[in-house]
Order: sequence, then C-alpha cells, then structure tokens
Amino acid sequence: MSEPMTDAESGRPLPMTVPVAGLPERVTIYEVGPRDGLQNEQVVVPVEVKAEFVRRLAGAGLPIVEATSFVHPRWVPQLADAAELMTLLTDELGDAARRMPVLVPNERGLDRALELDLQHIAIFGSATETFARKNLNRGLDDQLAMFEPTVARAREAGMDVRAYVSMCFGDPWEGAVPLEQVVAVGTRLLDLGASQLSLGDTIGVGTAGQVQALVRAFEEAGVGTDRLAMHFHDTYGQALANTLAALQVGITTFDASAGGLGGCPYAHSATGNLATEDLVWMLSGLGIEHGVDLDAVVATSTWMAGHLGRPSPSAVVRALGSSG
Repeated sequence: MSEPMTDAESGRPLPMTVPVAGLPERVTIYEVGPRDGLQNEQVVVPVEVKAEFVRRLAGAGLPIVEATSFVHPRWVPQLADAAELMTLLTDELGDAARRMPVLVPNERGLDRALELDLQHIAIFGSATETFARKNLNRGLDDQLAMFEPTVARAREAGMDVRAYVSMCFGDPWEGAVPLEQVVAVGTRLLDLGASQLSLGDTIGVGTAGQVQALVRAFEEAGVGTDRLAMHFHDTYGQALANTLAALQVGITTFDASAGGLGGCPYAHSATGNLATEDLVWMLSGLGIEHGVDLDAVVATSTWMAGHLGRPSPSAVVRALGSSG
C-alpha cells in the first residue's frame, strides 16, 4: 500500500492525484465564508477581523469571495456592519473589493451597494412557498416580483447579478421539492437578468442522483451548466459526493465556505456549508485545477476558529491541524 504524499517544505500530507476521465479540467470556487459562513454565528465578530478574513481568503487564491450582506440588522445582526466592512475593504483593496459580491435582499439593499460603488450583487430566492414566506415574507411568486426592480436597476448600473435558489433538494416544512418547481423558479430568476444561478441544498438532504437529475432538468429547459453553480451543505455528509456527481454532469462552479462555517438562520436543520478545504483536497486529488492555496485556507480557517472559540468543522482542517 502506497504512503500518502507529503509537501517537501511543510511536511504536510497531500492528496494523491489520480484524474478521472470526463470531468472538467478546471472549476471556480465561489467562497461564501464571510457572508454565509458567519451569518449564523452567535459570537459577534469585529469588523476588523471580518476584513482580515476576507483579505486572507482572497490572498489564498480564491477568485470570488462573497463579503457580506446588506440585510436589515434585525434579521442578521452579525452582518450589521456590512457598509463599514465594504468601506474598509475598498479603502485597502480598491477595485478588487468593489468586485466582491454582496447579498442584497431588496432595493434598499441595492441602494446601499450602489452608494459604495460595488459591482456585483446576489439575490436570494426560494424554491418553496413556505421558505419564501419565512425568509422573505413573500410568497413564491411575490418574491420574484420583489426581485424584478432590484435586478433591473442593478443591470442598468452595470452590475453583475447572481441568484441563489434555496431549498432545491428538500424543505423541512414541505418535504421533497419537485424538480419542475425548482426549474420554474430558477429560469424565472435568470429571465429577470441574473447571470448565474446557484442551486442550494439548504438543509443538506440532497443525494447524488438527485443532483444529476436536477442539472438535466435545467438542461432540458434550455439552461446550460455554464450558468449553474452548486451550493451544498454537509448536514448528512453528502456534500462531497454531491459535488462529484455535479462534476460528472459538467458543473464547474461550486460554493464553499472556509472551515465549513455556515448555516441558515431561518432553517434550523441547516448546518455548515461544504468546506472549502475539503473541496480543494478532492479537486486536487482529481487533478482538477482550482488555483487555491490549501495551506493558506487551512491557516485562515484555523485562525478564524480561534476567534469563534470552537474547532473548525472541516475534516481537512482537522486532519492537517493534527498532522502539523
């Protein structure tokens, strides 16, 4: 049996690279740790720490880092400092910070992003009626009516718009979600003007066959894999299996959160996101390019875990931490 590979400089284990035919040559990791990862944390993280978190993640080679959300502080107190954070990052990083995505729930959130001259926003819709009402206080159709002027104004201002769809694989109140319902909501968001659609397994119940069936359903509706991203949670330990299934059907953008941080404040069964480190380890083992410095992300997640006062949920962070 062969021994694990190790890095010559650090002595840390490395994944053995064994490419699998038929998979993409390169993927984009869309880092959501500063926004989705921190939004449900009970320990208030100082804005200076958040800014350093973002800087470290960008410095580790992550091409997209979603920085924060302009949601009302009453709903997500952890992100009440969104404007202060983006001002701080813009002062330090300039246009690189202006290109970082921020989540906006409505036109008021868009106004705040426009005031700061930001260039990339995301909106957050639901594939189910119940979650739309709990998260947005809108029905399934009403949420789309709310998003329409936000997306239109953003596009007129030259912004890029990403759309999230939550509860794509299951809903804690409604149970299984029909594929055609997810496709209907997703295509309507794209028709509004979103450039990319991130399909969320908000409570982590999705399985590999379900992932591939949903991608094929979108393709049958005329939406190619180049416009789709996947956003997996690891509640039932399925995030990496689902990622591999998505790779097999051509998905090349994956949301991930450094250290596996995250959850949803409106869905208590939603635990951490797919950990960036776990994703990078698997991609490296498959020979898929991603451009991310694993050691730098591990160090960042370990650092942030210290500020949060608890160990990182990421298996790779735990393994590499114990090996060092």
